[in-house]
Amino acid sequence: MTRELPPILLAAGGTGGHLFPAFALAEELGRRGYPVDLVTDMRGDRYGTGFPARSVYQLPSATPGSKRNPIALARAGFTLLRGIRKARKLLRNLKPAAVVGFGGYPTIPPLVAARMLGVPSIVHEQNAVLGRANRALARHAAAVATSFRKTKKLDGPLAGKARFTGNPVRDAVIEAAKTPYPPLDPGGPLHLLVFGGSQGARFFSEAVPPALATLPASVRQRLKLVQQARAEDVAEVTSQTAAAGIDAEIAPFFKGLPQTMAGSHLVIARAGASSVAELAVIGRPSILVPLPHSLDSDQLENATNLAESGGSWCIEQRDLSPLRLATELGKLFEQPEKLAAAAARAKAQGQAGAVGLLADLVEDVIGKRRA
Repeated sequence: MTRELPPILLAAGGTGGHLFPAFALAEELGRRGYPVDLVTDMRGDRYGTGFPARSVYQLPSATPGSKRNPIALARAGFTLLRGIRKARKLLRNLKPAAVVGFGGYPTIPPLVAARMLGVPSIVHEQNAVLGRANRALARHAAAVATSFRKTKKLDGPLAGKARFTGNPVRDAVIEAAKTPYPPLDPGGPLHLLVFGGSQGARFFSEAVPPALATLPASVRQRLKLVQQARAEDVAEVTSQTAAAGIDAEIAPFFKGLPQTMAGSHLVIARAGASSVAELAVIGRPSILVPLPHSLDSDQLENATNLAESGGSWCIEQRDLSPLRLATELGKLFEQPEKLAAAAARAKAQGQAGAVGLLADLVEDVIGKRRA
């Protein structure tokens, strides 16, 4: 008689950058027969419906914020303590074999509770810089899984816990990666995808339409634009692109983004960890614009890693005027061989097997690794 495998608890912040790799691991652990549960914060509810878990739990959490505001610090500390109390109760009920954290302050209550109850934990870092929450939790974790072979601020005693796995991507991304880079025929359509994630769409709404409007009419007539924009910006971006004679689809969210990415000749995006991982696995050239003032410049580090491989071009926001963007786009669209070469170099950096390596690590930690 086959014994039922123990449950695994995943913990992730409510942004796509944290939840998407957790989603991928949940898919893989499910294939291996493990029951999976997810714990997140209140922002994670919008992702709960499709998350491949038995149940999605929400726990109170807070970001400490500035040390100069003692009242805010006290409130955050009180909220985290409430979260830890609730997390201890949850772990006692679920009895997970391990807790895997994907970063963000919402992972603190479940991983602290795991330490208190003697449940082994793993921290996964998606970025090229070890995040602050992960830095605090890594000291007591059994292992730190990394998405890049070199991860800044993962040093000293923590370096011995590092295990390179890559950043897991969802099954939808693996499926999209089967699509070859589309040929860029002379006079044929130019498929351009623009997305900014939860924090970057506003800048692209302001910069991309005027940049595209300055391109030659012969180029604008070929453009097939798909652009993510905030709900309040959709009408304005639609109006500007229509006035420029550009065939455009503008929306706040695209459910089938991996397949849209696969059909693109060029992508303009922020440099969040999941975006960079998906661009590499699918193999699409990109202009990456790191989010300015991000903590520890993690997006700049992510973009630099892919740009150094020749798979993308990293341009900081302060340097990207509409005129600069139009110039760069014009050059690239005139050199289809350069775009195709960048697509191949990006794909060479992709870690399509990352989710399997991370699942192997989970099984190593709980002592269930298969021969």
